[in-house]
Amino acid sequence: MVITLTPELEAALKEQARRRDAAPEALALDALRERFLGPIALPEPRDEWGRRLRGLAIDCGVSLPDWAVSSEAIYE
Repeated sequence: MVITLTPELEAALKEQARRRDAAPEALALDALRERFLGPIALPEPRDEWGRRLRGLAIDCGVSLPDWAVSSEAIYE
């Protein structure tokens, strides 16, 4: 399957990919996967500790790239 993007959508996708330090193709696939397949189901915790830990978890959207949490980036 080939998907043809409008110039506006392509520009937005490239900008978001640049901000997230990711490939535009990977970002597009992740968005499509999330939209049409939903979130990935995690296995159920086996004990109370696991249930409590999962209850504390918050989906923050994205992970920071390695360079953003390096010692050099902290002092910028």
